[in-house]
Amino acid sequence: MASGILGQAALSATTNTTVYTVPSSTLSIVNINLVNRSTSATVDVRVALASTATPQNSEWIEYDTTVPVRGVLERTGIAMNAGERVVVYTSTANCSVSVYGLEQTV
Repeated sequence: MASGILGQAALSATTNTTVYTVPSSTLSIVNINLVNRSTSATVDVRVALASTATPQNSEWIEYDTTVPVRGVLERTGIAMNAGERVVVYTSTANCSVSVYGLEQTV
C-alpha cells in the first residue's frame, strides 16, 4: 500500500496533463492540490477524474475555475478505481499540482 505523494507536475499551459493513474487492482483515496505560482495573474483550471488522458465532458469535477494570484484549489477525499486518472488543464504555465493520498490493493 503506497501513501503520501502519488503524483506531481509543473503544468504546461493549455494542455491536458495526467498527474496520476490508479494502478490495476487498486483503490485510491486522493487529495488534489493545485497552486497558482504567478505573482500577477489569475489562472483558470480544470480537473477531471477520467478513464483516458482526454476527459469526456462528464468527467470534469472543476471546469474553468479561477484561482487567484498565489492561490490554491484543493479537492479532498476523492475515491478512485483502478485505471482512473487525475487529469489537469490550466490556462497558463504558472501552476503546480500535487496528488497525495492512499492506495489499497483490492
